[in-house]
Amino acid sequence: MNYLAHLHLGGQRPEELLGSLYGDFVKGRLQGQYTPAIEAGIQLHRSIDVFTDNHAVVDQALSRFRQTRRRYAGIVLDVFFDHCLARDWSQYADGSLEGFTSSFYRVLVSEPRLPGRLAAIAPHMAAHDWLGSYRDFEVLEQVFNGISRRLSQPQELAGAMQDLKRLYEPLSEDFRVFYPQLQAYAASELRTRF
Repeated sequence: MNYLAHLHLGGQRPEELLGSLYGDFVKGRLQGQYTPAIEAGIQLHRSIDVFTDNHAVVDQALSRFRQTRRRYAGIVLDVFFDHCLARDWSQYADGSLEGFTSSFYRVLVSEPRLPGRLAAIAPHMAAHDWLGSYRDFEVLEQVFNGISRRLSQPQELAGAMQDLKRLYEPLSEDFRVFYPQLQAYAASELRTRF
């Protein structure tokens, strides 16, 4: 799952939101460098990733991609699933997407000690509403361009949009089947961690 889904699933208190996002930016063992609530959010993020990576519906979705694209199909699917969540927000969340993202951005920009690369991108994320922009399918091309700049083989994402156009409906159905199961899992994990 990508940023929006992790934020949606990881709890709504400020430290839960931060931990949900930090999971993409903090690697390795957690050794008390963050508050217990933020570290619990990072652990939940990692647990959600494991659940997702081992789920039969996600395997089915990944198998829809051409064999030549499988190496980065997980990245493409994560971003596409955030598109599905943003597109269909009212089916999975209370309140508006705009309200959720603006509340999160206030938490993000008020945090003075963001880790590593997140500190550099947070102002842009908030100023350009990255999370809300996932609703627009065409924006995903910009997302893939940004991701490809960080890859050793950026050409691997070159055909991502064509694949997603071809697979839009079946992957959307995969999301509709998978996401409620992920929500139930994350809610259960959230109750045990916080």
